[in-house]
Amino acid sequence: MRLRIHHTTHYRYDAPATDVIQALRLSPINHDGQHVIGWRIDADIDGSFRESTDAFGNRVTMFYADGPTSDVTITVTGEAETADTAGIVRAPEVLPSAVFLRQTPLTKPGPAIGALAERFADREPLAALHALCTTLYAEMRFEIGATTARTSAAEALIAGHGVCQDFAHIFISAARILGIPARYVSGHLARTAPQSAAHAWAEALVPGLGWVAFDPANGICATTSYLRVAIGLDYHDAAPLRGARRGGGGEVLNVTVDASDAMRQSQN
Repeated sequence: MRLRIHHTTHYRYDAPATDVIQALRLSPINHDGQHVIGWRIDADIDGSFRESTDAFGNRVTMFYADGPTSDVTITVTGEAETADTAGIVRAPEVLPSAVFLRQTPLTKPGPAIGALAERFADREPLAALHALCTTLYAEMRFEIGATTARTSAAEALIAGHGVCQDFAHIFISAARILGIPARYVSGHLARTAPQSAAHAWAEALVPGLGWVAFDPANGICATTSYLRVAIGLDYHDAAPLRGARRGGGGEVLNVTVDASDAMRQSQN
């Protein structure tokens, strides 16, 4: 599938802010099953960009605004070709897999996640992960606005609702309890209408197969409709944008993501 991405993030501050810096994990890398055809990041204010790679192998674009601003819009446009790999991810690995057994404040398990993991403890890893994925899809309610970026996996599971980020954190936490390395993925899922956020899912290391992508918010493994952008132990490591500034007071954030099948668009 050829995926076309148009991702805009608009910040508006109550007053002019200075020293505005944004760390952007918005650019995917090439690997088996995924090839970037073209990709561009732009800002609507004067500033400079600097490219680097973080400890997880993610591409990071730092944006530094030249002067005070009350508004800034970051725009990402690009296309990528994806191929069917049955959910198996063969990408460059820069860290040992044991790193992804480490729990974080966002994935730290409570009794409820421990009980969830125990339901699948007697199964082989692949079967346990599939069952965990479909169970979360069946038993959790997807609800926008019910959680925030600071909501932990344990809190979301107790509440019984959340967004893709929460589903991924719960899946990762339970997998790690089972002794299976697991990590957070941010990226895009092709849809028929624009969304108010990027997508998130998880990857888990299956003996004999390697890393496999699971999307518990949809109850499936990743398909050609998924474009993998960044990975980490949790949301904080793979967040599309994280920034800092001086002053500015309160802020309003608006995100629009249009991830679609480019070939279907060209036929309409």
